[in-house]
Amino acid sequence: MPIATTSARTTTKGKKVLYWASTGLTVFAITFIAASDLLRVPAVIAGLVHLGYPAYFATILGVWKLLGSAAILSTRHPRLREWAYAGMFFTLTGAAVSHTVSGDPIGNILFPLVLLGCVMTSWSLQSARQAVIFPVATARQVA
Repeated sequence: MPIATTSARTTTKGKKVLYWASTGLTVFAITFIAASDLLRVPAVIAGLVHLGYPAYFATILGVWKLLGSAAILSTRHPRLREWAYAGMFFTLTGAAVSHTVSGDPIGNILFPLVLLGCVMTSWSLQSARQAVIFPVATARQVA
């Protein structure tokens, strides 16, 4: 049975920390934005109308964002989690493009792209999550 080196354990631990930090930030931000959509915060509605979307779009986006946040935290539905990450990717890139085309300030364009970076980091480090959730299975696979 191979013995893990200190640097390998440190790298794996670092990936786990980065995974949970990016996932936590993603879930917090998307859930907060979803709540703002569902509560129909006036600034959110004004922003949607400014971008050319109908006000009722906030309700649709809010529901899907909440479901997506729950899905990426799910341990039993990996395919659903992949769809949630894909939905977040399309929503955030669409938001960045919409703000760009509307001539909005750079901050309005960068915010969804920075959040997209968190989403993509979380997505790419899912294997670190598996090592936390299924440590016994992972240890058996190594042996």
